[in-house]
Amino acid sequence: MASNSYEKPDFWSQKAFSEGYSARSVYKLKEIDEKFHILKKNSTVLDLGAAPGSWTTFLLRNLSPESKVVSCDLNPLAKDVKGDNLVFIQGDLTDKTILETIKKEGPFDLVVCDAAPKTTGNRIVDTARSQGLVKMAIYYAQTMLRPGGNFAVKVFQNGDQQSLLKMMREVFTSAKGFKPVACRAESFETYLIGINKKNV
Repeated sequence: MASNSYEKPDFWSQKAFSEGYSARSVYKLKEIDEKFHILKKNSTVLDLGAAPGSWTTFLLRNLSPESKVVSCDLNPLAKDVKGDNLVFIQGDLTDKTILETIKKEGPFDLVVCDAAPKTTGNRIVDTARSQGLVKMAIYYAQTMLRPGGNFAVKVFQNGDQQSLLKMMREVFTSAKGFKPVACRAESFETYLIGINKKNV
């Protein structure tokens, strides 16, 4: 039954645990990077809505020691997510103090956001909340990315995806939607990818 399918560890969840990642979502980022090459070795990267930390772990493993990963979430990262080049900021991404604290760690070469809203089960409400998170992430990318920087953000699929992409095309040379294979078949999440921030 679909209702309890999330409770059963599938192939991706088992693979994540065996490779030392806290969540299956790591393979979504891996697939995005393999397709769009958003990650450069000596980067300063911002991971929004990072907890429990599988994306942060992937970034730390795939960047050079000279790079820096700045992660932010309301909740703490898992205890095993650590690195000398990791800066973790705990707090609300909409909080002006948090925003200023993050800005001081930049500018960034890549901004990623796998944050999801607290879901209610009402698709209209959940999609609207997801859209609000995406707009916030776009704002971070717009104001904190270096020219030439890249961006990836999760969004719940709905009719407004095109308006979000239109917004991103004002910031990036290229913006498109992409659904990684590692997304659950029944999930209505997808990702928006922004490539090469314009120098405006």
